Amino acid sequence: MSDIQNTGRAAVITGASSGIGAATARALAADGYQVALLARRLDRIEALAAELANGSIAIQADVTDRDQLLAAAQRVQDELGGADVLVNNAGVMLLGPFSPEQHDDYRIMIEANLLGSITATEVFLNQLKDGDGGDLINISSVAGRTARATNGVYAATKWGLNGWSESLRQELLPEVRVTLIEPGVVDTELPTHITHHATREAVQKGYDAATVKPEEIAEVIAFVLSRPRHLAINEVLLRPADQLG
Repeated sequence: MSDIQNTGRAAVITGASSGIGAATARALAADGYQVALLARRLDRIEALAAELANGSIAIQADVTDRDQLLAAAQRVQDELGGADVLVNNAGVMLLGPFSPEQHDDYRIMIEANLLGSITATEVFLNQLKDGDGGDLINISSVAGRTARATNGVYAATKWGLNGWSESLRQELLPEVRVTLIEPGVVDTELPTHITHHATREAVQKGYDAATVKPEEIAEVIAFVLSRPRHLAINEVLLRPADQLG
């Protein structure tokens, strides 16, 4: 992608090592953004930064660790001139029956999916405000609208993300646009992390048949960001055409 003309704008993407995060990095780089790729798996984001070949940077960071995010923000400021876009994509989906045996999963999801997004936004907020207008993209889920058996805590994190996003939208307009992206089933590695064996097998079957690819979600994100500043697309709900709920 080295032949793409940089726009002088920078995007920070959490959870950039795979799935929607990695696809969004490629889409935004194609639109001229330099991208700060944040994830725990350094080897993957280093390879992605090399692939983009446009001055994008790989930063190993866990969204549940504020000190790591502060260090990442400093690098973004020093090396890219600050963030114009923050995509809160990092998260986990640890589904299973609600039970004491799953208690570790609940804390992990709340800390990564909800608190991680809140902390990353708090850390990068001044950078988003400092410029010609910033954008905050929060990756939620259909589960943020419809709770089902075995997804209760995951759904709670996404419902929380939705409510917080609407509050931020009102607080930050017009200098920072806030957009909530709510995908249905997308062909990603999310089910591979489920610790409850029977649930993992059942969910994986559905994901194995997924027709929507991360690149298609990334195209929607890139479209949202490409709109003129007077237009804010605040919420996008999208599902495979054959997904009922």
